Amino acid sequence: MTDTHTHLYMEAFAGEESAAVERAISAGVKRLVFPGVSPESNDAMIALHRLFPESTRIAIGLHPTEVGEDWRTVLDEMEKQLPSGDFSAIGEVGIDLHWDASNVESQKAAFARQLKWAQKYNLPLIIHCRDGVDETLDVIRNAEGELPVLIFHSFTSDVNDVRKIREVCDPYFGINGVVTFKNAAPLREALPEIGIEKIVLETDAPYLAPTPHRGSRNESRYIPLIRDCVAVTLGLSPGEVERVTDDNADKIFNF
Repeated sequence: MTDTHTHLYMEAFAGEESAAVERAISAGVKRLVFPGVSPESNDAMIALHRLFPESTRIAIGLHPTEVGEDWRTVLDEMEKQLPSGDFSAIGEVGIDLHWDASNVESQKAAFARQLKWAQKYNLPLIIHCRDGVDETLDVIRNAEGELPVLIFHSFTSDVNDVRKIREVCDPYFGINGVVTFKNAAPLREALPEIGIEKIVLETDAPYLAPTPHRGSRNESRYIPLIRDCVAVTLGLSPGEVERVTDDNADKIFNF
């Protein structure tokens, strides 16, 4: 199994980062993607990747909530790391208007620039979109040239947003523990609209732990709970969900 979005390098796992990876591997989740969020956390992310180079992939990006007044300078420095070839994706990047919409134009400009990185280096783009579907699609719609492979990480919306997104692009959708929540019926109803061929599984650890662990620290080892919920929702076997979502992850991240 593959966790296509997990932050096991974050402070929430301080002192047990390696143990968290090992717990995931023991649970059958043998491939993990670590998205970047800021320059400050990149060292920890890279260090954990180097301990498990065969099992992990890393991405680089400036999370939208980390876009400050100096975002241009921050991206200048981050861009210098791209030629190294160490990164399997750009992300997580995008639009987040949940907490603060005052810098939406800066967020859009930063997102657009990082989308260009994905195009230039032929890397997939991991998109964080929270309360900003229209703004996210504006950036994608205005991109020049062929779009990279796109992943709408932590997709928790409904059928209408799936259709709206597909009017502009044809991305993969990252489905995480939210799909197991009692109040997530609109998301479960959206899964047939998405189709298993466009789904990848993720935890977004340490956030959004699936039922029955909701409210506690999330871990990559919980991917089977998400797989099983997707299987029940789509009327497929867990093995089929595992096979197809693993194949999707292969195509995207080149495991």
